[in-house]
Amino acid sequence: MEIKKRALGKGLEQLFNTENLDLDSFERSVYETATKEEIVDIKLDELRANPYQPRQIFNDDALQELTKSIKEHGVFQPIIVKKSVKGYEIIAGERRVRASKMADLLTVPAIIRNLNDGQMMEIALLENLQRENLSAIEEANAYRMMIERLGLTQEELSVKVGKSRSHLTNILGLLRLPSEVQELVNSNQISMGHARALSKLGDSNRIVELAHNIIENNLSVREVEAQTGSEVKKNKIERKATERDTEYKYVEELLREKLDTKVKVRGNKIEITFTNVADLNRILDTINVKG
Repeated sequence: MEIKKRALGKGLEQLFNTENLDLDSFERSVYETATKEEIVDIKLDELRANPYQPRQIFNDDALQELTKSIKEHGVFQPIIVKKSVKGYEIIAGERRVRASKMADLLTVPAIIRNLNDGQMMEIALLENLQRENLSAIEEANAYRMMIERLGLTQEELSVKVGKSRSHLTNILGLLRLPSEVQELVNSNQISMGHARALSKLGDSNRIVELAHNIIENNLSVREVEAQTGSEVKKNKIERKATERDTEYKYVEELLREKLDTKVKVRGNKIEITFTNVADLNRILDTINVKG
């Protein structure tokens, strides 16, 4: 146990054991406890991304700005890495690594710490959430990964990442969207508000159709919410009607057998089919109705 704590770094074990992990506290603990000997230059070609990195899209303008700063001043803050089978995995600082490569550096200053998979996942998510906003879909995928890999409930996750339970529920719902629409969210062609409204629909084809309609006609979130809201309400009414009709299926069968004709129960009505006047009289006679 002592070996594990020394490898992880003084105070980090306690940080990860708290309900809410703050990235600033994590990095501050690493930098304050690292000795000069622990800050080493690592070749950029020996580094690979955190396998739990949720970010798929990096802002080119922000990277160019960071690259310019690194060319002028160097890498001011060491990255944090973990030793792996081949080289090192980046725990925190992937943007600094990318910018350093763009600045044609060969090495980058780093501090080595031994984190487990769950801790790597938490740091990857927090670095992006707290330092540079993820897209809604990237954020949703990161939350789903933490729930599945770490066995967390939504309530536990909401505390750990400092987000409300309703925020998690809404953003995880975006993963029900067709992949084509998720790409539109990632590329900022439709907003989180638009995507949230679309996620309430069940028909994938309708979702794709409406997503393109949003782009082509510059629909506001309010307009989309009004349209999807009415469709969801209509679907619920139709579904309830269908469920109620199915509930009376046995009544239809009993009457069909007794009257020897087609019978349908719709809502609060019974529909009895007859072919002609003679057939109608036969049915009336069967149910003992005298004209």
